[in-house]
Amino acid sequence: MRLGVIDVGSNTVHLLVVDAHVGAAPLPASSHKIELRLAEYVEADGSIARAGADALVEFTRECLVIAEDQGVEDLLAFATSAIREAPNGEAVLARVLEETGVELQVLSGEDESRLTFLAVRRWFGWSSGRLLVVDIGGGSLELAAGIDEVPDAALSLPLGAGRLTRAALAGDPPSPAQVKAVRKQVRADIARVLREVNKAGVPDRFVGTSKTLRSLARIAGAARSADGPYAVRVLERGRVTALVGRLAEMTAAERSHLPGVSEGRAPQLLAGAIVADAAMDLLGIERLDICPWALREGVILRRLDWFSVG
Repeated sequence: MRLGVIDVGSNTVHLLVVDAHVGAAPLPASSHKIELRLAEYVEADGSIARAGADALVEFTRECLVIAEDQGVEDLLAFATSAIREAPNGEAVLARVLEETGVELQVLSGEDESRLTFLAVRRWFGWSSGRLLVVDIGGGSLELAAGIDEVPDAALSLPLGAGRLTRAALAGDPPSPAQVKAVRKQVRADIARVLREVNKAGVPDRFVGTSKTLRSLARIAGAARSADGPYAVRVLERGRVTALVGRLAEMTAAERSHLPGVSEGRAPQLLAGAIVADAAMDLLGIERLDICPWALREGVILRRLDWFSVG
């Protein structure tokens, strides 16, 4: 079966087409995305501006054409924090449905965490034992821990790299005072949920997902994306701590020249490094194994599970 997934995130809107069958790993067939940066279309009251909704509708139409050309049999579409938190989010969803016929399902932060955990579990398998998963997105940080396919702890915090950059790291580069304040805030927010994460037990393996962590790992010397999904990629805590200091002194343009960093992602890379450093420190993580699967794959795997019992 050929499945398509439209993922409306805070930074990008992404159509992933895969060949998927029950009991088999979904194999990517094509990928199409734009850096829509929906979160940057937010008005003072938190609502998504008309221009942002216009762009989302247009790209959704584009995705439908591509999905039809690719022979997609089942199209899934979901949205995360940018629409979830907007006061007019329901209106934006209604407009997308009316004008394109696509029904975007809004995932809660906890749903994001659980589905990402499922993807990581399936990728690394049962032999990895108890997992602790860290996922840094544009709008939120997800933490999940457990020994089964459903995590014992699944949390979402408003500590996304894009969100923190827009709210508190306006300079290019930001001032030392700004960086210090963000580090303090991030550590305090993560510290408040440590007890809940730790109740899930002592992890056997620590895993990181998301473009932010993949970019940080690439800067730290991990394999290129061109080397394929099976290349072993890790991110060590000491390297992250050093990167925070290095990135804080660089402009966005300078960061964009680092390996694995796009021009669009460069401005928020420092915030992502700050979150990664704080999470790894407070959770006692010396090394993250980078997983190529994340939320989109979790959505696909859950859909296949429904087919298997239906």
